[in-house]
Formats: sequence, C-alpha cells, structure tokens
Amino acid sequence: MPFSRIMVQTGRSEEALKIISDTLHQTLVDEFNVPPKDRFQVIDEYPEGRLIFDETYLSGKRTSNYILFLITAGKPREKEMKARFYQVLSQRISERTGISQDDVMVVVQFTNPDDWSFSGGKLYTIQEAVNEGN
Repeated sequence: MPFSRIMVQTGRSEEALKIISDTLHQTLVDEFNVPPKDRFQVIDEYPEGRLIFDETYLSGKRTSNYILFLITAGKPREKEMKARFYQVLSQRISERTGISQDDVMVVVQFTNPDDWSFSGGKLYTIQEAVNEGN
C-alpha cells in the first residue's frame, strides 16, 4: 500500500512524466511486492531553484533531470528487496527516459496499517492488510 511522491523540476513533457510514473509503479509491482491495482501517486513539479539538491553528495553528478521518489509504504521490506528495487528502478528510469542513474534518488518510509484510511473514514487494520497481501 505505498503512496508515492515523484518530485521533479518543471519542464518535463506529459509523456515523460507518464513514463516515470508508469516505471515507478511497474517496478513497485515487480520488485517491491505491491499489488497491480495499488497505485497512489502524486507528481510534484518545482520551478528552478525550488527543488534543491547537492550535485555530488553520495553520487556521481546530479543535474536538473534530478528525480526524488518519496515512497510511504505500509509494511517493511527486507534490505535485499529494497536494494534490488532501488537498482531496478534507477536502471529502468535511465533506459526509458535517458535520465542518468545519478539523477535518481529514492527515500522509503514505513508506517503501520492503522496509519492509513483508504476511504470512508475507516481505519485500515492488520486483518485487512493480511487479506490484501500488504
């Protein structure tokens, strides 16, 4: 049950944003044990100077193509699964958009099922999480 924010600098085409969004979702399904219909995303676009990042911190060289994925997930994943997800996502983004893997940053945060209400003001419970496979 992840909720994802995709943060980019303004100027990308709708087609490019769709490719980024679709790539994130497909990688979550393939590598992060997310059901195909569990897709909740927001794309935030920032004007130049409003998406601030260091060009080289723990990376090669970041550019204005920088993308920050902030993923809030409902159940913890093993370290190996997270590592594979990060690698596959950055590789797919690079292959499908031409954006350097150095421009892809991912932050994953985990919550408890009762931190979510999917609709109707109802608390999402552990049992529902088990039933949904999340």
